Amino acid sequence: MSTAVEQSMGVERVQSLALKGISELPAHFVRSESERPENSKAVEGIKVPVISLSQPNKDVLVHEISKACSEWGFFALTDHGVSQSLFDQLRYVGEEFFKLSAEEKERHANDFSSGKVEGYGTKLVKNNDEKLEWVDYYFHLIEVTEEYTKEVLRVNYRILELLSEGLGLEEKSSLKNKLGGDEIELEMKINMYPPCPQPQLVLGVEPHTDMSALTIIVPNDVLGLQVWKDGNWIAVDYFPDALYVHVGDQIEVLSNGKYKSVLHRSLVNKERTRMSWAVFSTPPHEAVIGPLSSLVNDQTPSKYSTKTYGEYRYRKINRLPQ
Repeated sequence: MSTAVEQSMGVERVQSLALKGISELPAHFVRSESERPENSKAVEGIKVPVISLSQPNKDVLVHEISKACSEWGFFALTDHGVSQSLFDQLRYVGEEFFKLSAEEKERHANDFSSGKVEGYGTKLVKNNDEKLEWVDYYFHLIEVTEEYTKEVLRVNYRILELLSEGLGLEEKSSLKNKLGGDEIELEMKINMYPPCPQPQLVLGVEPHTDMSALTIIVPNDVLGLQVWKDGNWIAVDYFPDALYVHVGDQIEVLSNGKYKSVLHRSLVNKERTRMSWAVFSTPPHEAVIGPLSSLVNDQTPSKYSTKTYGEYRYRKINRLPQ
């Protein structure tokens, strides 16, 4: 599809802009002074938690993950058992999609006006007056390989068990059950951030928390992910064999705030394409999510309202109060 046709649809893909070899950004990508990466640099010398899932001491493992999710809402997970060949398959799927012609990719385009969130897109917000992010994406129900789906679920369930134990819940399956048990759904968003002529002025993805329960990310080796902690942005290093785990909003709500949904953003690179493969685990739309009753009492009252995940999702997408 030509740029002219993209513009007639109200969209110009970031990848198309990058391929033009532009030297100056269109104004609708340029962030305000306070938002620009050049004016909100990450602090140096702070490392994110890195946790081995093969830690032989169960109590130590529960403590490490609980501490990371309470203080950071984020950790890099090693020794998780997902094979390198599955990582390679995952990356291949994303890379091949973005190598398709513009016409081919547009056949998979999403359409917010008709409620179709899944698909190929450029902007995952509805307010047309906002600045655009320097990213194209493909958002869909996971369909990479049956084996990868099983592996992601296995890791998700294991983390949920450890988080349940960290909350002192009687059943290690408590969080999983509240999130829908075996009905937990997986969605994937493949983000592609093309080289940007003025990376200091834009954001790949603006600061946000995920509406999921957990998000598991596999990046390529181009840095850009940053997480917010103690009033500062912290740059996340590249760990070739790690899964990057984000606590999402649903876990924060269920834990009544003990575990925090991590605020994060993504920066872009002037010379290289950054990509990430994010798998979101979410409850079914009809699942009712609120603080677990065992975590609420007179000393620690409920901090969040209870509602279906479907309602939560609608409010989050439309930027309505929860």
